[in-house]
Amino acid sequence: MNKMMQWSALALAAATATGAYADASYPNKPITIVVPFTAGGPTDRVARDLAEALRKPLNGVTVVIDNADGAGSTIGMAKAARAKADGYTLLLNHIGVATAPILYRKLSFDVTKDFEYLGIINDVPMTLIGKPTLAPNNYKELAAYLNKEKDKVNLANAGIGSASHLCGLLLQSTLKIPLTAVPYKGAAPAIADLMGNQVDVLCDQTTNTTGQIEGKKVKAYAVTTNKRLTTASLKDLPTLQEEGLKGFEVTIWHGLYAPKGTPADILKKVNDALKVALKDPEFIKKSENLSAVVATDQRITPEGHKAFVQAEIAKWTPIIKSAGTFAD
Repeated sequence: MNKMMQWSALALAAATATGAYADASYPNKPITIVVPFTAGGPTDRVARDLAEALRKPLNGVTVVIDNADGAGSTIGMAKAARAKADGYTLLLNHIGVATAPILYRKLSFDVTKDFEYLGIINDVPMTLIGKPTLAPNNYKELAAYLNKEKDKVNLANAGIGSASHLCGLLLQSTLKIPLTAVPYKGAAPAIADLMGNQVDVLCDQTTNTTGQIEGKKVKAYAVTTNKRLTTASLKDLPTLQEEGLKGFEVTIWHGLYAPKGTPADILKKVNDALKVALKDPEFIKKSENLSAVVATDQRITPEGHKAFVQAEIAKWTPIIKSAGTFAD
């Protein structure tokens, strides 16, 4: 009996030391979701909507947002990777999880080894838009214009690693046309200059562009999804695949993560809560208002999520390396 008790004590101590043992009452205090972007931006909006939807399936605890922005989301990712692996600190990030390892050569974390994958949340389409005075009136005219003017065309983006930067890289790679990149410190100033005719073209998320398109403050040419969108103001826009750019698809997906070593039973509780949140009618409605599509496929599982991110890393690595633009 004494030996059995000793073995039980040793097993408990080992499980506690490795993070495999968890408090069955989890969660019993507020949970923090680290968002590696500024408050009010598209990723922050997704996080706040999800936080509200997660409350009920997580015992009604408060879910708070910690905006740790900077360096293309790598500051927030590093903060989450260093957090205690107890389920009370999570990370919500977008496609930057897959592109940071290529764009940033000196990271304090490994995206494939330092995080537990909890599930994909949604996909946000992107739109290819131009300044109000840009001559082309449709995508075919725009393609001819880009081919003729090439690097005389200014292609705005919201900074290295941003959604608009990545879309711009893929556009240039697919068209095999070099354009002049004009980076900004965020999407808002980039769009402001586009509306003011200071730059020519921008590819950005519908969360940032739909209002400008509806108000006819910019010219809209195409969407980056493999199917046309159903949003009233965007439903008539062709996809870039329709226009001949075979395989061109960019969506800004968001996923939920935990620090490596978070106990398996806690991970299951969070993933179960995420699956409930993704079916919440209010969350779905808010997502639709952002033109985002809530995930329903195998990517909502930890295994599907990680496999998808690995595929995205493989997709973006040659594109970014070919562009030759890296962050410090």
